[in-house]
Amino acid sequence: MSGEAPGETPRALDDELRSLEDGRAPELAPSAAPRRSACALGICDGSGFVIDEESNMAADCRCRAGRIASARTSTLEGRIPRRYQGVGFDRPPVSDIARSAPDQIASVRRYVRRIEENLDRGRGLWLQGDVGTGKTTLAMLVSKAALAAGRSVAIYSLPRLLNLLREAMDSQEGKLDFLDRLTSIDLLHIDDLGAEYRTDWVLEQLYSIVNARYEAQRAIVATTNLMPDELSERLGARTVSRLVEICGDLIPLFGADKRREFRPA
Repeated sequence: MSGEAPGETPRALDDELRSLEDGRAPELAPSAAPRRSACALGICDGSGFVIDEESNMAADCRCRAGRIASARTSTLEGRIPRRYQGVGFDRPPVSDIARSAPDQIASVRRYVRRIEENLDRGRGLWLQGDVGTGKTTLAMLVSKAALAAGRSVAIYSLPRLLNLLREAMDSQEGKLDFLDRLTSIDLLHIDDLGAEYRTDWVLEQLYSIVNARYEAQRAIVATTNLMPDELSERLGARTVSRLVEICGDLIPLFGADKRREFRPA
């Protein structure tokens, strides 16, 4: 899980995020000033705002959207795992999957081409199929496109996400804060839906996460090994209903385990 930079506190990060989203320049204490990062575009002083000296008015810098995305994911796992950093539509294993599943690859391509519109409208995507058929790789392409567009993303396997919720439940405030952060980001990437053993607690937490994003019209990209007739039983009918609203129809992927094909003999 990505940590805070030295000298940064959750309160300082939250204050900066609120100021950026409210459209006002962040007020930093002198001790906090050194942590302000330089503008990636070389336009502003790193605050996300450009000051017109004649009118003394502040306007948004073009780097501001990226700064907001970075602040939102500062305590969430918002990085593409090393194994998937080089994935692309024109490289294996995706180019190989395209030969046996061209329609599925085309669906993901269409989503990625309109990534900002889809995220703005809270439209998601979910992929279903056997182990090793490329579901996670294709989902990572979606998350990679969202990050490239300067949008906020959190990437978790379902077991990892539920473990973090368990840790946050030491206090009600901790759990609510974590859920609020999961709800506020542009794209939540959940891998292995249905991998966690079904219990009432698991169903309740999964519903809370999905329902919060459903109500906020926030996008989800998800993968699952479950067959369509297993979804409601393992994930809960209410959760599946909302996932269908967010993500549309399942994109099915079947065939041989691609991981075995790329293993040395």
